[in-house]
Amino acid sequence: MSDRRYVIPQPPQAALAIAGSSELFPVRRIWCVGRNYEEHIKEMGHDVRDPPFFFSKPADAIVPDGGTSPYPSLTKDMHHEVELVVALKSGGRNIPVAKALDCVWGYGVGIDLTRRDLQIASRDMKRPWEVGKAFDASAPCGPLQPASKTGHPKKGRIALKCNGKVRQDGDLTQMIWNVPEIINKLSEMVALEAGDIILTGTPSGVAATVAGDKLECEVEGVGSLTVTIGQPAK
Repeated sequence: MSDRRYVIPQPPQAALAIAGSSELFPVRRIWCVGRNYEEHIKEMGHDVRDPPFFFSKPADAIVPDGGTSPYPSLTKDMHHEVELVVALKSGGRNIPVAKALDCVWGYGVGIDLTRRDLQIASRDMKRPWEVGKAFDASAPCGPLQPASKTGHPKKGRIALKCNGKVRQDGDLTQMIWNVPEIINKLSEMVALEAGDIILTGTPSGVAATVAGDKLECEVEGVGSLTVTIGQPAK
């Protein structure tokens, strides 16, 4: 029954599927790590070992496995970025690196879709990145696997194919900042909570995608994700 105190209907709870289950993981916030693979940093023309930085996407930007992400407005250069997704079961502030993995519920595969032209324009004007990163349907995510099943992956292939052709092909060992370090640094900036998910950066090979493209992603030992780029929403 809806709560009559709200003056408009409550928005639906954003959630991720759990692999092999009808259960769901409720999503509170989506955090993303920028520039966390050396070769991707080089292809974007930046220094390698800078401290990690973060941006966010709205929880309702999630697109499930097998879904369609409409090609967004205002851009002619939308890029795909495949990423390992970390889902938190607890949080806090100033979480020590040694305790960070205690907060992790599980892992999945995601894509940080990016309006690259708008992101670069915002960066050059020293404006926030939201217009380039936080648009509708910009966060496709596959089903989560519990860490009790996968362990805490430190290595393994992370790859993306577009229409059957491999474009991104890296390994989790190439991450500059590992998962415990990411959680530690992010928790210095904000209080993390159960339901937060973190996209941990992308390997090299990011490229433009167009309506009709089929993107197939995998992280070895974690899972897969398939999403279609649809026609622009009307």
